[in-house]
Amino acid sequence: MPVLTLSCAEKGGFADFEAWQKFQISVSLTRLRGANTYQAMLDKIDIPRRTVYRLSLYLRCLNKLRDLGVDTVSSEDLARQAGVKPTQLRKDLGYVGQVGTRGLGYGVETLGAAIGSIMGSSALSPVVLVGAGNLGSALLRYGGFRKEGFELLAAFDADPANFRDSDVLGVPVLDVAQLGAFVEDFGVKMAILAVPERAGQEVADTLVEKGVKAILNFSPTVLSVPEEVVVNQVDLAAELSSLSFFIS
Repeated sequence: MPVLTLSCAEKGGFADFEAWQKFQISVSLTRLRGANTYQAMLDKIDIPRRTVYRLSLYLRCLNKLRDLGVDTVSSEDLARQAGVKPTQLRKDLGYVGQVGTRGLGYGVETLGAAIGSIMGSSALSPVVLVGAGNLGSALLRYGGFRKEGFELLAAFDADPANFRDSDVLGVPVLDVAQLGAFVEDFGVKMAILAVPERAGQEVADTLVEKGVKAILNFSPTVLSVPEEVVVNQVDLAAELSSLSFFIS
C-alpha cells in the first residue's frame, strides 16, 4: 500500500498560491453542489451546512489520495489531511452510512463514492461563469473543473471586446443578453459570478429567475436571493484583511 504523504490542509500540500486558490475554488463549487443537494434532501435527512462543507473537503482529499494510488486510509490520517479532529470526521461520516471497517480504515474509492453520491458529484454538474474580465478569464483558464466534477459550459460578458469562441479559452464567451435563455435551455443550476459590484444583483436575479440554485460569488456585493438559493461569497479583500489581524 502506498505511503500516505499528501496533506490537503497543511501549507506544504500546495506548490504555490495559484494551486491553493484552485483548491479553494474546487472546494467552494463542491460545497455549493452539496448544499444544493442538501436543500433537495431536507425531507429525507438533515445535514448541517458546516458538515456539507467538511464533506467537500474529505471528498477532495480522497480524490487526491486515489490519484496517488492509495487504497485505504484511517480516520486519523484522513482527518489530518482535511485539518479536522478524528472525532469530528467520524461524526460527519455518520451521515454517509457504514463505509469503514474497524481496525482497517476506509476504502478510498468506496468512501469517495459514498460522499460523492450525497454531494451530487456522481455526474458532471453544468456550470456557467458570468464576467469574463481579468478575474473571469483567470477562472476560465483553470483546467480542473471537469476533473472535480464540473462542466463549464460557457461564460458571459457585457463587453463585446471579451467575446470569444471556444478555441481561445476552451469555452465560448457569449453576450450576457443570452444568459437567461442559455441557463434555461441547458438546465444549469450552478453559476460563478465575477462581475463588477454594480451588476452583481441584476445578474443574480436573472440566474435565479431561470432556475439557478447555487452561486459562487466573486462580485463585491451581498446578494439578495430566495432562501432556497445557496450563495458562497468569495471576498478576497476581506480575507486579506482578516489575515492581517494575525500579523499586526
